[in-house]
Amino acid sequence: MVGSTQRTWPSVLAGVVATLIYFGTAELIARSLDVASAPALLIGQALIPLMPTVLIKSAIAVFGTHDKFALVITIVAGGAGCGAIIGWIGARRRGLALVLLIGFGLLPAVVGFSSGAGLVATLPSLGGIAAGAAAFLVLLHVATVPARTGGGTEARSDAEDAGADTQHRTPARPGRRAFFGLAAGLSAVGIAAVAAGQSAATLARSAAGTVTKLVLPRPAASAPEIPTGAELDVPGLTPLVTETQDFYRIDTALFPPSIDAGTWMLRVHGMVEHEFTITMAELLDLPLQEHYVTLACVSNEVGGDLVGNAKWLGYPIRDLLARAKPHSGADMVLSGSDDGFTASTPLEVLTDDRAALLAVAMNGHALPRDHGYPARLVVPGLYGYVSATKWVTDLEITRFADKEAYWTTRGWATHGPVLVASRIDVPRPGATVTPKSGGRVVTAGMAWAQHTGIEKVQVRIDNGDWAEAELSEELTADTWRQWRCEHTGLSTGTHTVSVRAVDQDGNVQTSERRPAIPGAATGLHERQFTVE
Repeated sequence: MVGSTQRTWPSVLAGVVATLIYFGTAELIARSLDVASAPALLIGQALIPLMPTVLIKSAIAVFGTHDKFALVITIVAGGAGCGAIIGWIGARRRGLALVLLIGFGLLPAVVGFSSGAGLVATLPSLGGIAAGAAAFLVLLHVATVPARTGGGTEARSDAEDAGADTQHRTPARPGRRAFFGLAAGLSAVGIAAVAAGQSAATLARSAAGTVTKLVLPRPAASAPEIPTGAELDVPGLTPLVTETQDFYRIDTALFPPSIDAGTWMLRVHGMVEHEFTITMAELLDLPLQEHYVTLACVSNEVGGDLVGNAKWLGYPIRDLLARAKPHSGADMVLSGSDDGFTASTPLEVLTDDRAALLAVAMNGHALPRDHGYPARLVVPGLYGYVSATKWVTDLEITRFADKEAYWTTRGWATHGPVLVASRIDVPRPGATVTPKSGGRVVTAGMAWAQHTGIEKVQVRIDNGDWAEAELSEELTADTWRQWRCEHTGLSTGTHTVSVRAVDQDGNVQTSERRPAIPGAATGLHERQFTVE
């Protein structure tokens, strides 16, 4: 039994190390070729559509905008588990284990190739297979090479060594130490390669928006100047305009598409009198408009940060649709992304007076790759899953009765209007607060109800009465607003602050933690702090 264990564990460890080397090598090859076909990405992209909604929302709630990196790490860990099983088989049938290892490595390449990727997309997997298989065989060889003894070439067992006379004792077997050292080193290389590949991908995506040759025109209509009263002077309060690098990113693409603006085209078709396509050069020649618009993710938890406000430059979607002349029976626009994502947006929302844009710029610069370069949709008042299509290439005018979008096929609501919401930024969770002069304690935060506008924000301490907060001046009805409230007479100890917002139509942020639409979290935001 001991002998069997001693034969098995090196093979199991060799299988784990081989898969780490496979993922790491493939990751580096994919980054060097600038192709989105690293095995972890291909597997993850195939898994995302199969995941149940509850699992997706849980992942976003736990990891936030790091959900994709968490998925990659989970896939690599799962692959290592498969490698352990293959290694266990290899302790008995090395040939079969090698075949399984190669088959495991080829699976992502088959997935990528079947989805339309070219032959070059298979190179990362093939390179990873070669490196992983080599590591597997080398480790097994090191683990099974017999140690040389003082009297010959025959290896001696630990039991024989234990019973031998000290003057004839053989030195400790070098094979085991060499195996451990090599396994640890190769594992570190594999993990480091995955991390390096992910870091390189992040840097490449971040740089994509700044190195692009896309030259932005002057807007025909500029965004309004931010009035002085639109920002309250409260330390720790979220800025009115979100920096691009801080803007949340939630989408279905593990690796954002790399699209050449020079060849990009948008097709407008479906239930229309006039189908057409528009190129980037044609789009930039149109009278573009600037608007501040706050976007929010339907998966944003109460008090969460999956919401942000930016200045967008683009062309009004209603003007594009007017050119196409939709038929009278149409009621939905199905927008399609280069990566296969689709969103179903009510036609009436895209043809009313709101600042719904085919956007090419964000905060004065071309869209970063993460946020939809070279073009995306920005629609005030709707959650992103039914409106904010990135890397957009297709607008089909159709009907809700005839077509479904990416998330609606998974049971999500067909219409996703943003719910009135607010959150507390100050004080931070669990903070200890020293009252200011006059015993004043300040609370502050953000409130939003895009395209409807915020009417008022109310705050209460513990279970006291609701007090109306001071609101910043409204930039537009499509943007969030800051609020602050002063409290006096608070006793020393722990207190709970709660906030709720009321929109211009009189809708009150509900105190019940239940979804008003499937997937959307509602409820009061509460936070505890201590007065010293």
